[in-house]
Amino acid sequence: MEDEAKDRQEGIVIDENTERNDQVSPEVTREEYDELYGKYLRLAADFDNYRKRSAREQERIIQFANERFALEILDILDNFERALKADDADLREGLMQIHKLFLSVLERNGITQIRSEESTFNPALHEAIAYLPSEKEEGVVLDEVCRGYCMHDKVIRCAKVAVSKGNKE
Repeated sequence: MEDEAKDRQEGIVIDENTERNDQVSPEVTREEYDELYGKYLRLAADFDNYRKRSAREQERIIQFANERFALEILDILDNFERALKADDADLREGLMQIHKLFLSVLERNGITQIRSEESTFNPALHEAIAYLPSEKEEGVVLDEVCRGYCMHDKVIRCAKVAVSKGNKE
């Protein structure tokens, strides 16, 4: 009887049909309860953080699932751009239409061009393949040899550029 009264004071309710195990003390001190409750809260918070982190990682995986495909498509685009420099007028017009269509498909899929000419060299966006003297100030992109591309704010291919050394005599 005293045990039941003590249990009720500490907030422990034991159903009368529940069998007590005499080998394990049924009394839980307030300190033990607080400790276990704290562990429970931390575990629940850890699980919630894990669930959110997993969801973010899954979204990121889905967002960049086609990156390898995009890189292969970009090689084809490079060949089209080279063919656009040809002199034949009809061929050039047809290729220009294909090029526009190709760019629109890429853009619909989150792939955008990195504009480099006349901009300041940025190693996160550009790969310098030449460092040439010029009338422009040092660090300015002179020529874009191969265009760079981003996929949803991530650079998937850096632009290959020639950079100005400046006019040093």
